[in-house]
Amino acid sequence: MNLIPTKTLGRSDLTVPEVCLGTMTFGEQTDEADAHAQLDFALAAGVNFIDTAEMYAVPSRPETAGASEAIVGRWLKRQARDRILIATKVAGPNRHLDWIRGGPLALDRANIRAAIDGSLQRLQTDYIDLYQLHWPARNQPMFGQWQFDPAQEHPSTPIREQLEALGELVREGKVRHIGVSNEHPWGIMQFLKWSEELGLPRIVSTQNAYNLISRTFETGLAETCHREQVGLLAYSPLAFGHLTGKYLRAADAPGRLTRWPAFGQRYVKPNVGPAVAAYAALAEKHGLTPIELALGFTRSRWFVASTIIGASSLGQLKETLPATRTVLSPELLAEIDAIHLRYFNPAP
Repeated sequence: MNLIPTKTLGRSDLTVPEVCLGTMTFGEQTDEADAHAQLDFALAAGVNFIDTAEMYAVPSRPETAGASEAIVGRWLKRQARDRILIATKVAGPNRHLDWIRGGPLALDRANIRAAIDGSLQRLQTDYIDLYQLHWPARNQPMFGQWQFDPAQEHPSTPIREQLEALGELVREGKVRHIGVSNEHPWGIMQFLKWSEELGLPRIVSTQNAYNLISRTFETGLAETCHREQVGLLAYSPLAFGHLTGKYLRAADAPGRLTRWPAFGQRYVKPNVGPAVAAYAALAEKHGLTPIELALGFTRSRWFVASTIIGASSLGQLKETLPATRTVLSPELLAEIDAIHLRYFNPAP
């Protein structure tokens, strides 16, 4: 397999491969031996960018929280640290994760510092290459919610204070670069405003869901991130397995959505099934697998800095990683857009 092309992330000096290996299955669906085999396989292909989080494995529970970082850490200890790019995330508040730092109750200085120290210990490293806020502390629609509701307002740590806490970690050498996740244009502009006004580190990326049936990034975030040079790390490019076509063949096919039905709330909306079926038929028409169509599409987007792929097994990774190199013709991309306009963002 040819090595994966690279891109510069935001305005940073961080050069990342176009594909990132996500680890949310490590410690739940994927045991340590298979996880390490996946990491070895990815690295051999040029994927030296690994994304994890303090709350992983997913779905998060007391027995497995932090397991993904620990599994990656035991592998990382055998590698040349300067060859590997490690991204991880601090969990935000208001998600009822009582087993993570007692809440977590806020994205304030104390919680961010406690989170980074725990991640560094589990990852067995002195620094994180990209440290991300897993989701915003403030009220906003995310994880399948699709409308902003001002009635849901609640107290939250101001973005300025979050950025100041992250700036301390950068100055101390615990973090090289910072990013956000599940963000919206207003939040990104607030982080950039405070970094400019206060001389604090600039966010280099946002990690958001992006795939054939969830293209909301294109409406407001694409322009914001382009003009401000913030890279997109696209997660869920296969839409929790929907875009593999397996749930078309059997609704009870093995996967996260059948093991934990409540986990995929983004993908239970009315037009998901018809849209997925249309994309599967389009892939077949062009002699592609649904996976090749889905991953080729994400790769084709000018605003995607890196696509995060995950696998429950090495065998699965051996199928998905080569598919990320699929090149789609302009004619095929036009057919994709025609389906998109028929079933507009069925899984926002």
